[in-house]
Amino acid sequence: MTEELIELVLEESDERMGEAVAAARREFSNVRTGRANSALLERVPVEAYGVILPMQELVSFSVPEARQLLITPHDAANIAAIERAIQQSQLGLAPINDGRVMRLFFPPLTEQRRKELAKLVGSMAEDSRNQIRGLRRTARKDIDEIKKDGGVSFDDIARATDKVDAIARKYEAQVDEAQKRKEQELLDV
Repeated sequence: MTEELIELVLEESDERMGEAVAAARREFSNVRTGRANSALLERVPVEAYGVILPMQELVSFSVPEARQLLITPHDAANIAAIERAIQQSQLGLAPINDGRVMRLFFPPLTEQRRKELAKLVGSMAEDSRNQIRGLRRTARKDIDEIKKDGGVSFDDIARATDKVDAIARKYEAQVDEAQKRKEQELLDV
């Protein structure tokens, strides 16, 4: 029974740390690189039909050119609300609305702005690593609780603690790799 509890703690830790890495990658995708990317706008909230919906549910995106994003609403009646949401999103983008579709032009990034965005990505990555470390602490506390309840050997506890540490290192390395890729993408001119 206690071995099953240990296994459950390990599985839960693995799953939650994986979710933290996935969240970090999603955050990284929202950092603008100067190239058109729909991920930047997919979760922007738009008030349509009397409710707030993510933009991806109201439009389709296409990239006709490297620095241009074409936004086509499924219902043309929502185009004004979509335009307003883009302007309020503080992304620094000005939509060009022709009544049926919107075009967004992504200006090239300056070197200074690229470095600022790289620092932002570093900060996001550190937050993700801290979240993973917090999950590791929680898992170790859970293992200590199992140890206090008794019925499990010292060696099993030590192995479980080592596994939690290994899982945390694995996911921290994934965050580091995603951070390096994003910084490289930002700093490439």
